[in-house]
Amino acid sequence: MTTLLFHKPYGVLSQFTPEPGSPWDTLASWLKVPGVYAAGRLDADSEGLLLLTSRGPLQQRLTDPRWGHWRRYQVQVEGLITDQALEALRHGLVIQGQRT
Repeated sequence: MTTLLFHKPYGVLSQFTPEPGSPWDTLASWLKVPGVYAAGRLDADSEGLLLLTSRGPLQQRLTDPRWGHWRRYQVQVEGLITDQALEALRHGLVIQGQRT
């Protein structure tokens, strides 16, 4: 069984198979380890730590919403942020019907 931590760079999809016509790179260009799958996703225009594993139950436990677990994100904002925008973030945003 294999479990890897990988710092996914900007411009790379969190998958091994390219999407037709996509300008983004994939994990296949960076990792030559067969049988591992990402336990989560980062957008192609994001970078950060990504866990990959060959352990199916671990991958399911980490990605299935039924098991819910806290996540912490750090973001970088270009330009100036307003007090109003900061206040909205402090109270949480509703994303797909869930307060985040």
